[in-house]
This record gives sequence, structure tokens and C-alpha cells, in this order.
Amino acid sequence: MEIKSAEFVTSMSVYQTPEPALPQIAVAGKSNVGKSSLINSLCRRKALAKTSATPGKTRLINLFLLNSAFHLVDLPGYGFARVDKKEKLRWGDMMEKYFRETEQLKLTLHLVDIRHEPTQDDVQMNAFLRATGQPFLVVATKADKISRGARMKQLAPICRALQVQPWQVLCYSSENGDGREQLLEAMEKALTDQGEES
Repeated sequence: MEIKSAEFVTSMSVYQTPEPALPQIAVAGKSNVGKSSLINSLCRRKALAKTSATPGKTRLINLFLLNSAFHLVDLPGYGFARVDKKEKLRWGDMMEKYFRETEQLKLTLHLVDIRHEPTQDDVQMNAFLRATGQPFLVVATKADKISRGARMKQLAPICRALQVQPWQVLCYSSENGDGREQLLEAMEKALTDQGEES
């Protein structure tokens, strides 16, 4: 797949099915894991998704239209310590409503930082995706921060915590584009496979 066009569509605090109802790929991960950077590097647009040095900045569901063919859904980051309990509950309700009501979701990219063991929030997100039966792909971001030789060692705790095999985790770098082609292939497969099934 080649991303030929990408545009921001809307932000929403409560999920509503966009018109037209196109296939969707969602991006989920904890605050500051690099969701916005991944979206920008994937689309080769520097400021398509707003990046922030302040974790927990994205509190809304952001919708992007890619190739006029599918929506990329940027979900709010979870697990930000400074967010109060009420805000966390609101986030949980927003996520639950999104996953319950969307009928167009083909794949969720579950982002984790390759440098750190998954947090309890990461494990909960993973369990939630499994419980809802949603197809997902674990993407280990910030892969440029460690050497290629050290990647397997870093992936071991991620695989244990999220119950996946090393070959099921895609290492990605928004800085140098490592993993970009593989991610685009996985997205294309999800969109075409599910399209053929329906």
C-alpha cells in the first residue's frame, strides 16, 4: 500500500459513525508512546497528527481519511498518571463505546514502547482487544532508540506480557522509517482480507 493522500477529518469526544462509513484502522497506546509520530511518518506528513511533549494531550478520538478509502482512528492515550480518576473513567467509557459501536474496524495497532516492559494499562488494553475479538497488531515504537542487536532482548518481556510471539510484533521507528513498509503491508492485508470476507 502507498499512502497517496491523508487528511484530518474531525475530533470527537463521543464516538459517532462517520459518513461515509469506510473501513477503519485504529491506533491505540499509552500516552507518549508515539501515536501521533507514527501517523505522521506513516503518511509522510510532519504535522498531520499534532504531537506534544506533554503526555495525555490527546483526549479525543481523532479521525483521518487516507487515500479517500479508509479512516485511521487515533484513540486517546491511556495510562497518564496525572489524569484524575473521573477522566480515566471517561476515557474507558469512550473506548468501550468506540469498540462496541464501530462496525468498520478492521485492525487495531496496539503501540508499546520497545524500551520498556508493558505497563498494567498496556496489559489491560491487550486483554480488552482479545475479549472483544478485535484483530490487532502489536507495534513496538521508538525502535531507533536501541540497536538492532538488542531488539530481541527488548521484545522478550513485551511478548510475555502481551501473549504474542516475537514474529507477531512489528518494530517501528518514526525517526528513520524502520518498519514502515511492513506496517503498510499489514494494514493493506487487514483491509483487503476483511473486505473479501464481508
